[in-house]
Amino acid sequence: MADRSPDVPYRQAKPARSAPSNGKPPGRPPPAKPQVARTPPARGGATRGREPRHFAALDLGTNNCRLLIARPQGDGFAVVDAFSRIVRLGEGLAGSGRLSDAAIERTIAALKICADKLRRRNVTLSRAVATEACRRASNGADFIARAYAETGILLDIITAEEEARLAVLGCHALIEPGEDPALVFDIGGGSTELVLVDTRAETPRVLDWHSAPWGVVSLTESAGHGPPGQDGGAEGRAAAYAKMRSLVAESMAPFAARLPRGIAVPRLLGTSGTVTTLASVHLELTHYDRAQVDGLIVPATAMRRISRDLAGMDLRQRAQLPCIGTERADLVVAGCAILETIMDLWPAERLGIADRGIREGILRRLMGSTA
Repeated sequence: MADRSPDVPYRQAKPARSAPSNGKPPGRPPPAKPQVARTPPARGGATRGREPRHFAALDLGTNNCRLLIARPQGDGFAVVDAFSRIVRLGEGLAGSGRLSDAAIERTIAALKICADKLRRRNVTLSRAVATEACRRASNGADFIARAYAETGILLDIITAEEEARLAVLGCHALIEPGEDPALVFDIGGGSTELVLVDTRAETPRVLDWHSAPWGVVSLTESAGHGPPGQDGGAEGRAAAYAKMRSLVAESMAPFAARLPRGIAVPRLLGTSGTVTTLASVHLELTHYDRAQVDGLIVPATAMRRISRDLAGMDLRQRAQLPCIGTERADLVVAGCAILETIMDLWPAERLGIADRGIREGILRRLMGSTA
């Protein structure tokens, strides 16, 4: 389903709720670098003289297609239009190595909606990026060419490193104040990015990063249990969850070995559908509410409890929970396994939740390039 959030302000330093205050302001994002538009200018209709400039960022992941259109406002920006749809572009990729015809059709349909929004909003400058599914698929380049031919949107397949840096640029304002390095992570559909960030300086600095080849789609297809009645019951679900955690731990072991030890107060910030969904469950929301989730601080013990509860449920039980439903019921357990593994290697007592990331990072770069 589409979502639209007109004129919602994004500030550079929104304080995290429930975070302790020690008088140290949150870090500011790195200076924006000039960014060339990767999608053609909006067609149809000139921008009126006094109409504010509109910028757009599109993030096509393994599971979701997300668009954000915004205008500069103060030290941040205000969202004037948005779109989000689960397209499952990477469905079946783990087994075939290719993007399926059905997944491509779903994604093209979503991109056509995005293209229409770009035209109607008279977007001045935009960038569209594709991540793990297109990086991994043997027909990724063919899909990019078809998407451009049919929608006018030129997708840029970015590296895992740029994906990680964009995510940090978009959400690091929500990192709790502190002196030691903080860990920011993004659980995607096809991969998970982890970034160690130094926030002591005015400009946060990336100290180290790692891309694990497991996201909610790839991990579910490789190690997930089957539908109700075919998942081996409680024992089968427990075994599948343990296998997921083992695979993720193995993939993150090189990064874990490089992480600094003796951190007094580990700070952890997550940006992904997994953490926002689990935060909604924690708040017992009847429907998703970004205003309540973005910037929330949740005890790590609560997130572990929710993760294990969900892993023990069957598909129908998870689908009945608000903010999970049928669209997320089959993938959320993999997200829980990845999240618990991250909390194992970076044992913070609290988890910061960010409903912002790559798109916001792109927008900051685009707006900075016109300064």
